[in-house]
Parts: sequence; structure tokens; C-alpha cells
Amino acid sequence: MVPVGKDNAAHVEVTREIARRFNHLYGEVFPVPDLVSAETPTLVGTDGRAKMSKSLGNAIALSDEPAEARRKVMGMYTDPNRIRADVPGTVEGNPVFKYHDVFNPNRAEVDDLKGRYREGKVGDVEVKEKLATALNAFLDLMRERRARYEADKGLVDELIVKGTERTRREVQQTMFEARKAMGLAGVYTQLRRKAERSRKPAATTA
Repeated sequence: MVPVGKDNAAHVEVTREIARRFNHLYGEVFPVPDLVSAETPTLVGTDGRAKMSKSLGNAIALSDEPAEARRKVMGMYTDPNRIRADVPGTVEGNPVFKYHDVFNPNRAEVDDLKGRYREGKVGDVEVKEKLATALNAFLDLMRERRARYEADKGLVDELIVKGTERTRREVQQTMFEARKAMGLAGVYTQLRRKAERSRKPAATTA
């Protein structure tokens, strides 16, 4: 099972096709991966652009502190045709309400804000303030875990080293199984031994 975002779904499909072709030609060696895609809708950028991107500066990072996250929320793009709080606004396609739908678990509050927004009875500031509160509540658990891991000195380095060593073992075993299925295991062993012998310094005679 491979959890990826929509942008990387095509890569998983290419991997599936390669695994199927290899297995068809040489026998079952590679598991055919299944795609696990999040049902969460793609979030637009805080500037209203179609995609949130760190390089565009329109993203809220999971590592943002509460004040920084609130600052970004308060600067979010909303309904450009709404010049005053008493002007009926558009909820559909409005980035602030898209974020509310994803991060605000208080559905009654969200429905109330949407209703009043459409009627011109609530300002953008209140809508954004409540979004900032909901978003920071969502991020607080991640901030706590991040702080806990940062406080455990050496933990991340240890995980990287252990993960790398485990990956190397998995790769070596997988390559052995692939070569064996293709009838190349013996050939590869011969080539490796020949290469090792060629790298050894020649014996010197007195």
C-alpha cells in the first residue's frame, strides 16, 4: 500500500505496470502496489491560486507557530467582489470556507458562518479568526509531537541510520531475487568476483 497525493498517483501506476510486466515475464517477484489516496480535497493557496506551494509563498506549513499560521489566515484571499461586511458574499470557491470545511470540526459553526456570509451579516475578519482558531487546534497535536522528538536528542539521526541500513538490506535481497528470476544471479556473481580481483593490488616480488 503506497500512500501518495494526487500529484504522484501516476508514478505509482508506472510502478504497477513495471511490476506486472516483470512478473509476467519472469515469475512473481515484485508485489504490485496499491494506491492509497487521501480523500481530503486539494487545498488552494492562501492567495486563491489553484495550488498551495511553498515556492509561491501561499502555503501554511505544518511547522508554523500559532502566530504565523494566524497571520497567514488573516491575509487569505476571499471574495474579491465583497468590499464590505454587509455585502452578500460567495461561499463556493472561497478559499477561507474551503479550509473551514477541512479543518473546522464544528459543523454548526461552519454552517452558521456560511449562511451569514451569503446574507452579508458577517465580516471576513470573524470568518478568518474562527478559521485560525480551528486550524491552530488541528496543528497543536503536530507541534507537540515535533517538540517531543526534537527534545529527544539523537533520535532522528538514529532513525535515519537504522532506516537506511534496513533499506539497503531490502534492496540487496530484492535485487538478488530479481537477478535469480532472470537467470542472471550466477552471471552477476562471476562479474562481481572478477571486478573484486581486478581491484586487488598486484603482488610485488622482492
